[in-house]
Amino acid sequence: MKTGWQRFYSAISALVCALSVAMSAYASHGLEGDSQQRMLMASYFGFAHGLSLIVLVRRSASRSHLLACSLMLCGLFLFSGSLALAAIWHTSTALAPMGGMALILAWCWTALNFFRDGDA
Repeated sequence: MKTGWQRFYSAISALVCALSVAMSAYASHGLEGDSQQRMLMASYFGFAHGLSLIVLVRRSASRSHLLACSLMLCGLFLFSGSLALAAIWHTSTALAPMGGMALILAWCWTALNFFRDGDA
């Protein structure tokens, strides 16, 4: 039986994947130049991390694993969100590097959980 946070994160992650497909379509058909590239990058990272989170959140109900998945989701929103907003409204991408660092740290934390528990 999966916990409430696992079901919630799985649902949010599936919605991130759906949004990423829509973002990719918009980038391909409605944007050009730098805006198109930013939106495509945001959609690629969104889909890959959304799909990864669907798998990862179902592996373990440990607090450490929840925190690693939370950091990954926050990093994803900062990174992809910053790029998508810049593509649409030409805002700053200043949050993207923080999001990228959060994603890197979340993956390292996940690796440590696998080493420690064998089950992340």
